[in-house]
Amino acid sequence: MTARISRYKHPLEYEVSPVEVDTGSNWVTLKLKNIGAKPLHGLDVQLHSLDTFNLTVYGTGLFGAGHYVSDLGSKEEKQMAFRVNAIGPASVYATITGHQDGDSFWWESSLMNIEVASARAEIRRLLVLSNPYTLIGKTISAEATIKGLGKSTGLKLEFWVDLPSGKCDEQATTEIKDLPVGEEARYRAEFTPKETGHYTIYAYLYDGWKRIDRQTDSIYVQSKQ
Repeated sequence: MTARISRYKHPLEYEVSPVEVDTGSNWVTLKLKNIGAKPLHGLDVQLHSLDTFNLTVYGTGLFGAGHYVSDLGSKEEKQMAFRVNAIGPASVYATITGHQDGDSFWWESSLMNIEVASARAEIRRLLVLSNPYTLIGKTISAEATIKGLGKSTGLKLEFWVDLPSGKCDEQATTEIKDLPVGEEARYRAEFTPKETGHYTIYAYLYDGWKRIDRQTDSIYVQSKQ
């Protein structure tokens, strides 16, 4: 199980728990602590999922995934429950709008990972093995690191690239026969860009027909000097 981590971004300390849930409907708790010297007022606290296919945040009622906190004094802590539905791992983040010293402010957390206990594997990271800017005609490698979470024998990894022209091309498909629990394996795909502009690289991990994880990375391709 992934360790729960307290994170800090002024003026708040925050964490989400649990960091591992079962498939289906669950409750997760977002803890906020004001670590600043000044009180915060009129806080609209929202929790968002980066992958709404794998994990959807429903909140506590019929009107969205938000909480209202009238006041959060210096060193004061609040905990808010959010209902989620999970079929796979996903990253979540919190946003807050409110007031401090009479002025409006916006605050956004970093990403917090929530895993699913029954998941067989996950994409730990996807990296484009190049500078953020590269030249047209130069071969680019993308590398996905897969971690085994449970017994699995039928995983599949696909690489797709979104081209500047709007077309999305499949670059590679890899059948993952066996990935022991706790071990990681790396897989690569290569492509040679023929257009200048922004490229988005996708790695999709499937368990049978079901997509269980997804990661993206991007690169900008320039014309030759």
